[in-house]
Order: sequence, then C-alpha cells, then structure tokens
Amino acid sequence: MKKIFLIILSLLGLTSFAQTGVVKGKIIDKQSEKPISGAVIMLIGNDENQTTSDEEGNFKLSGIPLGRQSISISLTGYESTSVSDLDITTGKDNLLTIPLTEQFNTLDEIVVTAGSNKAKAINKMAIVSTKQFSPEEVTRFSGGRSDVARLVSNFAGVSTGDDSRNDIVVRGNSPSGMLWRIEGMPVPNPNHFATLGTTGGPVSALNPNLLANSDFMTSAFPAEYGNAIAGVFDLGFRKGNPDEYEYMISAGAYPGLEFMAEGPLGKKGGSFVASARYGFVGVTGLAGTDAQPNYSDVSFNVDFGKSKIGNFSIFGIYGTSDIDFLGKDIDKEDPFAAQDEDGYVTSLFGSVGLKHNLAIGSNSSLKTILGYSNSGNTYKNDRYYDFGTPDENKLRFSDVDNTENRFTFSTLFNSKLSKKTTIRAGLLFENYTLNANVKDRDRQDDADGDGYADLVQIVDLDGNYNIVQPFAQGQFRLTEKLTFNAGIHGQYFSINEQFVFEPRTALTYAFNSSNSVNFGYGLHHQSVAAPILFLNEFVNGNPVQTNKNLDLVQSQHYVLGYDVRFSKKWRGKVEVYYQDISKAGVESFPGSYSTLTEGANFGYSIDKTSLVSKGKGHNQGIEFTVEKFFSEGYYTLFTTSLFESKYKGSDGIERNSPFNNGYVVNLLGGKEFKIGKAKKNVFSIDTKFTTAGGRYYTPVDLQASNDAGYEIRDDANAFGKQYDSYLRLDVKFGIKFNSKKKKRFHQFYIDLQNITNHTNIFTMEYNRLTNSINQKDQIGFSPDFGYKFQF
Repeated sequence: MKKIFLIILSLLGLTSFAQTGVVKGKIIDKQSEKPISGAVIMLIGNDENQTTSDEEGNFKLSGIPLGRQSISISLTGYESTSVSDLDITTGKDNLLTIPLTEQFNTLDEIVVTAGSNKAKAINKMAIVSTKQFSPEEVTRFSGGRSDVARLVSNFAGVSTGDDSRNDIVVRGNSPSGMLWRIEGMPVPNPNHFATLGTTGGPVSALNPNLLANSDFMTSAFPAEYGNAIAGVFDLGFRKGNPDEYEYMISAGAYPGLEFMAEGPLGKKGGSFVASARYGFVGVTGLAGTDAQPNYSDVSFNVDFGKSKIGNFSIFGIYGTSDIDFLGKDIDKEDPFAAQDEDGYVTSLFGSVGLKHNLAIGSNSSLKTILGYSNSGNTYKNDRYYDFGTPDENKLRFSDVDNTENRFTFSTLFNSKLSKKTTIRAGLLFENYTLNANVKDRDRQDDADGDGYADLVQIVDLDGNYNIVQPFAQGQFRLTEKLTFNAGIHGQYFSINEQFVFEPRTALTYAFNSSNSVNFGYGLHHQSVAAPILFLNEFVNGNPVQTNKNLDLVQSQHYVLGYDVRFSKKWRGKVEVYYQDISKAGVESFPGSYSTLTEGANFGYSIDKTSLVSKGKGHNQGIEFTVEKFFSEGYYTLFTTSLFESKYKGSDGIERNSPFNNGYVVNLLGGKEFKIGKAKKNVFSIDTKFTTAGGRYYTPVDLQASNDAGYEIRDDANAFGKQYDSYLRLDVKFGIKFNSKKKKRFHQFYIDLQNITNHTNIFTMEYNRLTNSINQKDQIGFSPDFGYKFQF
C-alpha cells in the first residue's frame, strides 16, 4: 500500500503542467445526413474559442481546457444544439458527429436545445422506446464489465438476474427475440462462448473502445428492422482520428489485455481504427468456474475517404473462445459442470462488411452494404458412468458441431424531400448456410441393448435458406409540435415460403420545450430458432424435420409514453406497453411447452418435435425513468419496471414465462472530483444498486428423476415456482491522470461487484450422483479492475 501511495503521489506531481485538448468531427443535417458547412462551433464559457465547419462539414476546435467541457453548435435556419460534458484529456482527441435539425419555420427564433439530448435516438425514425447510449457509459457505470449488453440492463424495460450471462431480457421476452446490428448489418450472436440460436453469452466480443454512440430499442421498431420481436441493438463503429496517430494499451479483468491503434489513411480524409484483445479472466479467478476460459477478439473500421464514386469503408469483428470442463478439476458447486463428466467447448464469431455511401443530389443518399458472417460452436461431453466405482466407464454423451455462414446484401435510400418530410426505403437480403450436427444420449432409448442410452443424431442438417426484407418509411413533421412516422416492412422466409407485411407507426407531440407525449404501434415477425426448427423426429425409423414448416412468430406492440424535462439536465419518462404474441410453436397434444420459453441458456430443448404454430403469449407493464445527465461533475439514473409476462401452451393454461420477474429497480449514480495541483486530474466514485423479482422455473420431479437416473422436470407445474429476489450492490473507484507531456493519459479503476456478497440463486437442479436437488449460486463478491494508457 505504501508503494502504491508513493506511485500515485509521483504521478500527481508529473501532471501539474497545464495542457489542453481537441474536439473535432463533422456537422450533418439530421434528415438528409449530408454535411453542413458554415456552422459555428463554440466552447461554452469562452466565446472567443470558436470555429466553423468547412464544405465537408468538418471542424476542429483546439485549446480546450482539460476536464469536463461543453460546446454549442449554431447555424441560421437550424435549431441550435450543444454537446455537454465532454471528457477532455491529453491522451486522445474527441471525435464527434453532430446532427442539426432544420427549423420547421425559418421565421422562428433559434432555440438552443438542452444538451445533446441523448434521450433521442440517433435513428431519426425511432421516436418511441429507444435509448441512445455512449461508449463512455459502457465503461463508466459500475458493475458493467465493459460489456455493452450489461450496460442496457440499467435501462427501463430490461431485466437481469443472471451474473453468468449477459442475455438481454426485454419486457419479458426471450433473449432469442433480439436483433444485433453492426454498422447497419445484421450479425450473429457477438459474444464469446455463444451457441447456435442464442443472443447472449458470458463475455462480450464487442469492444466499447471501437463503438460510436448507438441506439437500443425495446418496442415498435421502425420499418427498417425485422426478424425480431423483443429488441434491437443498432451499433455503430466509430471512425479513427483522420489527422494524427493515436494508440492505447489497456488491461482489465474481463476485457483482458488490449492494444488499439488509429490514425489517418491516404490523402482523401480517410482513417482507420483497429484493436485486438486477449482475455485472462481465468488467471484472476473471477470467471465463476474452476475451468480456464480462453478468448480473444479483433475489431476494425477502415474509412477510405471521399472519392468521385462515393465513400467506401470496411469494418469487421472476429472472436474465438474455448474452455475445458474436466470433472476431476471441478468443484461440486460449479454452476457450469459436474464431477462425473468432461466437457470441451469452442466457439467463434466473425463478421465483415463493405459499406458504400453515395450522395445523390443535394438531399439524398444511397447506402449499400455487402457482408459476410460466420459463427460456430462445438461441444463434446464425455460422461463417466458408474462414477467412482470399479465399473466406471467413460462414454461420449453429447457431440455438437454447428456452423452458420451468412451472406448479406442491404441497400437503403434516404431522401429529405423538404424540411418537413423525409423518406427511407430499402431491402435486406440474407442467405444462410447451416451445417448442424447434434448427437446426444439424453432421454434416449437403449436400442442396442448395451446397457446405455444410445447416442442418437437428433440434428443433421446441411442446407441453406433465405430471408428477404423490403421496407419503406417516412417521417412527416406535420406541425412544429407534431411529428408522425409511418412505414411498412416485409419479410419472406424461404423455409416455409411465408411472406408477411408489417405496418409500423409512431407519433410524438410536444406540448412545449419540456413536455411531450408519444405513441407507437408495430407488427413484427420472427422465425423460430434454428435449433428447434431443424430438430429430427424419428418417424418409422427415419429422421424427419417435423418443425421446419412452423410459421413465423407474430408480435403486435403497443406503447404510450410521456417525456418531461424537469430542468436543463434532468429528464423523466414513463411508458406503458402491451405486447400480444401469437403463432409460437407448441406441442400438438395438450402440454405446457412453448418456444417462447427458449433462449436463456446455452442450449435448446432436444425433444420438442411435431410442433404446431398455435402458441400465444403477452407482455404488459409500465416503466419509469428519472435521469440526470452527466453535468456539474455528477450523474444519476433511476429506472423501475413493473411488468407481467405470460404464455399459453397447447393445453390452454396461462402460465408465467421464465422471464416474468415482475419488477426491476436500478439506481445508479456517480461523482467526479478534480484533484492535483492544477486540478487537471480526476478521482471518481460510481455505484449501482439493482433488485429484481426472481425468475420462474419448473421444479424437478425428484421421484421421477431418481427412477430414470437423469433430471426430469414437473412439466405439469411448468414455471410454477420462483427463485428468491435478485439483489446486488456495486461500487467503483477510478482515477484519471493527464500527463504534462502531450498525448499521455492514464486511467485506473477497481469495481467492487456484489460488495454485500449477497447469494443470488443460479439454478435448482438434479444431482444424479446424490439423487437429490441441489441449489447452485451465482458469483458472490467479485472485484473487477482495469488500467488504460492512451498516447
């Protein structure tokens, strides 16, 4: 401790020299997305420090004092805006893309809007149930593990209850209902240790240091989004610094060791940014398991600059992971493995896209993306029968090998017809090639009479299919206070040859500058997850895929919201919603099963065949948000969700879904303190408190399990019991040092997660070795830590 104290004092002494930072970027028209020249960018508090945007919308504002600073942007004929509390450091320039909205009436006085208004979406067509977030929030909030998926668990409408995975449960929907997009391109599950059909995992492969401000949507999405019924993660990669080279080295318990570089590329205003990470959480003992996880990922975004035929860029991400669960090395309380088995897990994920932006006239543009994605996972499981006895026998119990390849073509035409009307139209085409092989002994017969359940091929697929999604939508500023969005989305699924049309609409009315009301409706469809769709059922001894013609699951979203700005930096919001779901897969005979209950684990059911599209469900609730945007050195976020999630199987009985927590409460806050002789360094404290109702689960039928020798759940009482409430308190301490030398910046943090060491239940499961029901708990107190050096 004495050595650490001396190091900190010496760093404080090195950083007393006054330095300044830089803010630069581009000003664009929000409707047409074209660059705006002549906009005045000014440092708030120093009217003399200002600049104007050039013909390409680019600007550079230098000589900005270190610490939290704000800038204003104004131009005749446009609504003025500001970007508040930028974190100015010596280690890196701040790069921004700032949209301006043309005034409804050019005779009106220009009104400066409060802050950057992060309550509004980046996508101008999304005006309900959407939250814009920044990369800084991903790394700022306590308990987040630098994971963008864990960040949104703080937002209203998103529930959590499992520290081992980052599954996103939106308004009681299964995580499998999520859509992930990067730079406008749909991508497979972007998490390490991911499996086919899932959308979450233990560790994110998305690097927040490469992300730009992005949108997260929870209901009634605009018409350009499809094949999802729960939520949309619309992520953007930022561009690299177009003027000079910058580098970063960092280390964190969960993200691992990282190196990042960025800088100019060519003579046409191009740039690049790229990073590589290697995880070492297993070395720290914070993985939540005795096994050693290995994972790494790379990400990049290369912008080739403006040319006569438009702007080209290429972006990509690739991640790989593996872990071996060896029974002899596993503690009996390990939540992921058992002592009488060995498991070998691998997964990979990769996406690359070539994007082309072409300006058409003065107010229109065409964006086209060609993309390729690949994902795969394997799972080999060896079971030790008669474990611990002289007759112990090792047999392959499960063998999974899945590979999905996806080719994507998308095009989007955007045109600003006038200051009051903007239209968008486009097409998304996806071609999937799926090679899936699953063998398992679980719940199988002993047809060969060797005394063991047979290893049966339950999935055997080598084929391809297409999803085609055309769309058109428009935004109409009917009056200065009333904005109306409307569109239609189409979806064709080649497996069952089903084509559907989906109307989408949203309306917002501003009573004044501080109060507004909005309404949204959307019809959405999604294909049943591939692991269920392509299951084999043996009919007369022959494997038949009896689920492949299931209909697209249908969901209707209704949402009504009210926004209020209490003051310049305070915002409140309330939303009520109802979601009606139909055409889910259920059993052809009376039963409690529904495909709506799948998607929150590493795998899917392997015995649900001959399903029919007659399942129903509904989600309803009310959400409250009170937020103080970061200003004056502190922020606060309070969100509460009260909701109900129900479903019906083929027996017609209404049951709780496994995601029916009932309530979620989040309270976050943080404060920064200027330290050092010149007050250019920062000490910060952030905290987060979360509590939620426990998830519902199907209890184990102990007698039946003892008789069978494997776990059997009481399906007649499906999701009839509830785990204890989830509760967690995190506290994070950080410190930032601005070096007296240019382009030197250090940041340290330690995040004390679950500091009360509260026992949250992971699962209740059958122990075949002791013939009993065991409770396995989630991770208790767990310190996270990190260091970043920018230069």
